[in-house]
Formats: sequence, structure tokens, C-alpha cells
Amino acid sequence: MQKFKYNTSDRRKVTTLRLLEMKESNEKIACLTAYDAITARIFDESGIDLILVGDSLGNVIQGLDTTIPVTLDQVIYHTKAVQNGVKRAMVVSDMPFMTYQISVEDAFYNAGRLMKEAGAEAVKLEGGDYIADKVRVMTEAGIPVMGHLGLTPQSIHKFGSYRTRGTSEEEANKIFNDAICLEQSGAFCVVLEKIPYQLAKKISSTLRIPTIGIGAGPYCDGQVLVYSDMLGLTTEFNPRFVRRYAHLHEVISEATSRYLEDIKNQEFPNLNESY
Repeated sequence: MQKFKYNTSDRRKVTTLRLLEMKESNEKIACLTAYDAITARIFDESGIDLILVGDSLGNVIQGLDTTIPVTLDQVIYHTKAVQNGVKRAMVVSDMPFMTYQISVEDAFYNAGRLMKEAGAEAVKLEGGDYIADKVRVMTEAGIPVMGHLGLTPQSIHKFGSYRTRGTSEEEANKIFNDAICLEQSGAFCVVLEKIPYQLAKKISSTLRIPTIGIGAGPYCDGQVLVYSDMLGLTTEFNPRFVRRYAHLHEVISEATSRYLEDIKNQEFPNLNESY
């Protein structure tokens, strides 16, 4: 098979239709999280298809243990920043905990804020059949919705751990049926997190819409990672599904140490770096 090489001249805007075409042509979808303009610009110029402004910003940006405290206003703020750096990639924003669970009206209003105020091109919700009515109302009104099944971080206190989901027949059937339900409700895509690859393969081959995996094996239609994990900025989080493509924690630490030493030793700035 010929190796893929991103063509920088192909600047077609990624849309829900383009993602569907990619699934149909078996072109894998590449997704990363981002929370600021400069990171988003680098990813966009590198050819990343989807940028997710995840509520993982609570962990990555704010240093929280869970995503639960993240607010809608915070996601709006970071989505605006990301949109300032993006031209080609599709930008999807997470709906934080308790911004869509209360009622259809509440969910619809908050999703509208992400689209209108932040410039999100789609929103992502965690859950299956119990959010189907919200997904249906949003999509009918023109708000694209990405689903999220398997390990759902906003439900961590319910599950009590970050263990793999869908390992029992009952739970696997539930996830599979929820995926079908989300598609039938109008979702354009579904994230599958930390489920057995056999289950992810079954879902991906059944659905017409794309699946995006994270810890769900190679048979999904695309993959997503939190950028700080992929780039090796985090060192304490080492699940098997994370492949580190750089070790920026070491690079930044070394550069910071050199900067510190140059200042302390009065070697920075020199006269050539002065006015």
C-alpha cells in the first residue's frame, strides 16, 4: 500500500460531508485536541482533519483531576482561540458536564452558544439513547453533533474508574445499540473511547457515519489523541493507547534550564540582542 503524504496544496475545508466521503473512500481521519490558536495553527497547517476543543482542557490547561468542573464559558473562550488559528480543519467543541443533561431546551440553547459565540462547527456530547432527543433537535436545527461512547469521562463518578468499557456482553451490546441510536438521531460521527477493538470494528463496519477511536483499536475510521499526550508534554499519564511522537517535556525542560543559566550567568542578553 502506498504511504500517505499530506499534500499541502489540498486546502479543501473539512466538513461533515468531507468526513463521510473519507469514510466511504477508506481514508482515515486524523484528529487532535487543541485549546489555543498557535497549537491549532500548527495542526491545521500540518493537515489534521478534525480539531477537538475538548473538556480535557480541565486536565491539560487547568490541572484538574477530572473534566467535570469545566464550564461552558471556558470552552467558548478556548474555541474562539482555536478558530483564530484554523483555516482547513473542522473544529468541534465539547459540551461540558451539565450543559446538555438537564433538558432538550437547555442543551439546544447551550449548543447554540458554542456555534454562535465561539464559532464551533459542531458539538460533542457524551452518552447514548438518553441523549437521542437532544441530538435530534440539534441536528434538525442545523447543529452538527458528534457522539461519544465507551469510556465517558464526565461519568467517572458513576463508573468509579477509567477501566475499559464494553468488556461484558451486556455492556458491549449497550454501546453497539447506542451507536446505532446516535446515527439514527442525526449524529454525523461517533467517538469510541477505550473499548475492545473487536467491538469498535463491529460498530465501524455497521454505521454509515465515521467513528473516531481513542484506545479502540485500528479499525475505526479515524483516531484522536490529546495533543499533550501525543507530543510527550505529559509524563505521568501512560496508557497503552498513547503513542508519543515527541518528548517535548524533556525539550522544554532543557531549554528552560539553559535560559535560566544564561540569565544567572549574565550571558543573556548580549549586546547583539540589545537596542
